[in-house]
Amino acid sequence: MKLWSYIVARDYGFAPNPFGGWCTLATCKPKIRSSAKVGDWVVGTGAKTKYNLGGRLIYAMQVHEILDFDTYWSDPRFLCKRPVLNGSLKQVYGDNIYHTRGKRWVQEDSHHSEEGGRPNRRNIARDTSANRLLISRRFIYFGSKSPLIPMRFRPYRATGESICCHGQGHRVLSEALAIDFKGWLEKRGEWGLLGMPLEFAKHKRVTTGDPR
Repeated sequence: MKLWSYIVARDYGFAPNPFGGWCTLATCKPKIRSSAKVGDWVVGTGAKTKYNLGGRLIYAMQVHEILDFDTYWSDPRFLCKRPVLNGSLKQVYGDNIYHTRGKRWVQEDSHHSEEGGRPNRRNIARDTSANRLLISRRFIYFGSKSPLIPMRFRPYRATGESICCHGQGHRVLSEALAIDFKGWLEKRGEWGLLGMPLEFAKHKRVTTGDPR
């Protein structure tokens, strides 16, 4: 078991998407998506510069399933994660946006598209460079309610690793840290969706309707 850690630079509830009873990492972070295994943990920590949330936990998910994009697109469990741009914020930021037509990638009108729904070639190339996405039923998503990560993980005394990155990219951390961090989460006894994405509070839809 490994622990993959990175900074959530932009928290829209898109990558990861914590809605519908599943936490999914289906876009961005292709290196993590291409290499993480079932049983591993993926952790997203707060951005110090954009959100002033350095040292805080945005989310953590244990990988239960790994699917390709076409399977994800057609799986009835995840139809609720297809984007609906005139729907609620949860629907607007749906991450089930890729499938193939012949040998061509189709990118649905979504958070990763250009204005007017035009395909964003840069995002398509990056996202589909790993035809693999991560799915979790055992996750905790704090978003705007992100707590401080205990100092003993920053750095971790046993190995000197820090669970928090200090820039772009990601870290692959030891099994010892992963087990200890998992124990801390279990001791908290909180799972699932506990807070809304940080960007929801800035969105005009929040003032006109239910963001959920």
